[in-house]
Amino acid sequence: MSKTLSNQMVEWNEINWRKLEKNVYKLQKRIFQASLRGDTKAVRRLQKTLMRSWSGKALSVRKVTQDNQGKKTAGVDGIKSLTPKARLTLVLSLNINLHVSATRRVWIPKSNGDKRPLGIPTMHDRATQALAKLALEPEWEARFEPNSYGFRPGRSAHDAIGAIFNSIKQSIKYVLDADISKCFDKINHEQLLRKINTFPTMHRLIKAWLKSGVMDEEQFFETNSGTPQGGVISPLLANIALHGMEQLVIDYARSLKGDKQINQKTISLIRYADDFVILANKITQIAEMRELVTKWLAKMGL
Repeated sequence: MSKTLSNQMVEWNEINWRKLEKNVYKLQKRIFQASLRGDTKAVRRLQKTLMRSWSGKALSVRKVTQDNQGKKTAGVDGIKSLTPKARLTLVLSLNINLHVSATRRVWIPKSNGDKRPLGIPTMHDRATQALAKLALEPEWEARFEPNSYGFRPGRSAHDAIGAIFNSIKQSIKYVLDADISKCFDKINHEQLLRKINTFPTMHRLIKAWLKSGVMDEEQFFETNSGTPQGGVISPLLANIALHGMEQLVIDYARSLKGDKQINQKTISLIRYADDFVILANKITQIAEMRELVTKWLAKMGL
């Protein structure tokens, strides 16, 4: 970061993106490894380094102004697109201590004729969220459970289908097929923040996004629960909120077997975002697991 401002104001199109991606990937890999070995101090130090880095900021701005699907949707600031020069200005203004704006509510038609609300953050908040996600994601990827597939790098719906196939190909199973009602709207903020358990600046930032409120037409609504669908960081926050469901199933199966050896083929939970299945040999086990999961979700407001 010793570069002067004028050095950084290179032409946007001349930036060596490959080099920036390498810089960020190296830091993310170190965050992932530190998280794996439980070295929280190193995780926090590296996350702060990444969020201060020119590489991290530039890639975050590129993601929300060029790469993302919804890049042409404006937040409450009315900004839909940026010139290359304005992108550079945004990179230099990214500051994780700045004020957070309300999201703008946009209604998206669903296939069944209903409409789904999206909360679109401002361009600045989107870029800051992308930056926070670059730092948070590797920490949680080291901790996430093996059978969670939605909104995770390098994982797809096909992988979830494969996991289900592997679970049912040996023997017939009973299935609890479930989805979590209004998952993005109902997550309990305090429980989520406690679970994320991050450093103070990141904590304040995530709390500010969660509490930022929403503008629908000219009307402002407070947000006392949930994380806005449409926010760059929301899918990661939802995955953090739901982390631990699979462990619940493993603990239950252990209690049945009465020993330390857990056979994953007996009972398994496979989750894709807010949809999940529980597979078990007996219908009584399904009923008991449904009860356990319902209680567990209630703590998170779900």
